[in-house]
Amino acid sequence: MTRRLVLLVLALAGLTACRRTPERTAAADLPALPVSTARVESAALVRQQPVAGTVRPAARATIAARVTGVVSGPLPALGATVEAGAVLVILGADEVRARLAQARAGLDQLDRELARERTLLERNATSPENVRLLEDRRHAAVAAVDEATVLQSYTTVTAPFAGVITRRLVETGDLAAAGAPLLELEGTTRLRAEVAIPESLDLLDPGATLAVEADGTPLPGRLAEISPAADPATRTRLAKVDLPAGAAVRSGQFVRVLWPAGRTTALLIPANALTRFGQLEQVFVVTTTNRAELRLVRTGGREGDRLVILSGLAAGETVVTGPAPTLSDGQPLEVRR
Repeated sequence: MTRRLVLLVLALAGLTACRRTPERTAAADLPALPVSTARVESAALVRQQPVAGTVRPAARATIAARVTGVVSGPLPALGATVEAGAVLVILGADEVRARLAQARAGLDQLDRELARERTLLERNATSPENVRLLEDRRHAAVAAVDEATVLQSYTTVTAPFAGVITRRLVETGDLAAAGAPLLELEGTTRLRAEVAIPESLDLLDPGATLAVEADGTPLPGRLAEISPAADPATRTRLAKVDLPAGAAVRSGQFVRVLWPAGRTTALLIPANALTRFGQLEQVFVVTTTNRAELRLVRTGGREGDRLVILSGLAAGETVVTGPAPTLSDGQPLEVRR
């Protein structure tokens, strides 16, 4: 039984070989197909490491109270757009208003006393020293009025720049203490990608050009700032990369910044030399006898209009660019120079 099984397997193998031979012979008998070709090049490339980041506006601020007061008046809604200098919050602070009134009253009283003393001095009824003392007291009263005026201005909170309200931390009627955050404001004109760069990567100079990927879309970026010191907890440096104006990104969006991570040697072919069959990547190699040889390859990304080849080809080989759909393995080729 074993001998019969072996004979049966050999017979099936022979039949299969006989069936395949006409196919290969048919491809070899086809007329030579004119093709364009390119050489597989070996080039030194800058290896890039993707680093996760977040889109943030270049201008953002937490608006805080500078005096204690009760929040009054309508507050801007979340997402509201405000102009620079627009009133955001009004704080009711009666003690600040009373302090300003007291300072002004004291100044008015000193002005009257000083005028009276100067009149008496003209009549030699008082001493110059009394006049100088009143003048000094008046200088102090003017400073008190200025101080109270500034405090009064703090009860009206305005936007330091144009932007969008992204967070509201108080409501009308709340008591806001001095230093308490009220609102968060973000600008909309300049956006950046903030990334934590591992300390193992190179420290670049501001102004360096970097590639940024946002939802699969490549964007040009420019390094605006980078910390020279690494965070001892995360062993990373904070870097801020400016994004182009009008880029289709939003605050808080996830992005990847491609950071240089040394140089490497890679094989490159034109992108139009690659064809796909399902999940398989393949190219046609021109043999020494000017025939097409189908070769499976594995790619590793793009460099402009060229593909990086990880396996399947060797430097110096010739591949067919823009192969016709009818091109077959083993078919003769007419190579165009």
